[in-house]
Amino acid sequence: MQLLTATCVVVACCVHSAVCADPFADFVEVMTLTAEYAGRYYDSVRSYFAETCDDRWIHDDLIGLSDHLNKKLYGQHLAQEGVMYFIARHLQSAEPDKALVLSFHGRTGTGKHYVSNIIAQHLYRKGLRSQFVHLISAAREFPHEERVPYYKDRLRAWIEFNIARCPRSIFIFAEMNKMPPGLIDTIAPYLDSYYTVGGVNYRKAIYIFLSTTAGDEITQYAFQHWWNGYPRKDISPTDVINIIFRTATSTKNELWNSEMVYRPMITAYIPFLPLEKSHVRRCIEDRMVARGYLVTDDTVESVMKEILFWPEREQVFSVIGCKISF
Repeated sequence: MQLLTATCVVVACCVHSAVCADPFADFVEVMTLTAEYAGRYYDSVRSYFAETCDDRWIHDDLIGLSDHLNKKLYGQHLAQEGVMYFIARHLQSAEPDKALVLSFHGRTGTGKHYVSNIIAQHLYRKGLRSQFVHLISAAREFPHEERVPYYKDRLRAWIEFNIARCPRSIFIFAEMNKMPPGLIDTIAPYLDSYYTVGGVNYRKAIYIFLSTTAGDEITQYAFQHWWNGYPRKDISPTDVINIIFRTATSTKNELWNSEMVYRPMITAYIPFLPLEKSHVRRCIEDRMVARGYLVTDDTVESVMKEILFWPEREQVFSVIGCKISF
């Protein structure tokens, strides 16, 4: 018992200098300070080995994110600029006004999943494997429209549980175009500019919606732009975002009649343009390098021949974007 007391005094002395001045201080105080020190030590060790919701594991690598998008995202100047602007603005604020909500729109294979992966990779040390990065497929998780009331309870509980664990979580909703209308409004209270909901701060979270809604309309606009002889880089975000908004509010889709659109709660609509042959060719080269294949003009062209381009006569845009299997 004497040895334990002496040990506790030494440890407590490290925590609080007053104990050193009076080594025979009240034993309860000594034990309290010892427990405090032990708690700090445990948290420090735990954070070193196990992922925790702090700066050791969530690193906000904006420079790396910008460099990655600049070098490996092809043909998507609107998405690149929009993502960097809104991600940086959100992360650089110690107390954001509201949660960041980005809605990605474009046809299959244009890079929506790809950009989401890059974002996770540069914000979390473990990337998509982080326990604070949550990917949910609307088609798989919410297949039945008649079960929306049940899905609402489940989605609400899921959001609250994960934000309570880590306010700096990111939620990626894939195949949003297959989500039953009205369901997404369940998370609306967590996206508004409230300071807290139920004592929990929801404003540091990031939500990314991936959808093909307005994808055809964006493609038609890009084709008309090309047909008129204008450079792709001249496509402005305002024109394409207006197309997304008109489509989202005039057709039955995941955002149809949603309060998230009309209040509004979505921070930004991010358009993904259809990909031209030069963009697809670079995608193929990257994929071959990643898989250890020898990259030659002949091998790249052999893959290109298997891809359908639209329109049939002009052959401008890839029908499947960069969604290539080989």
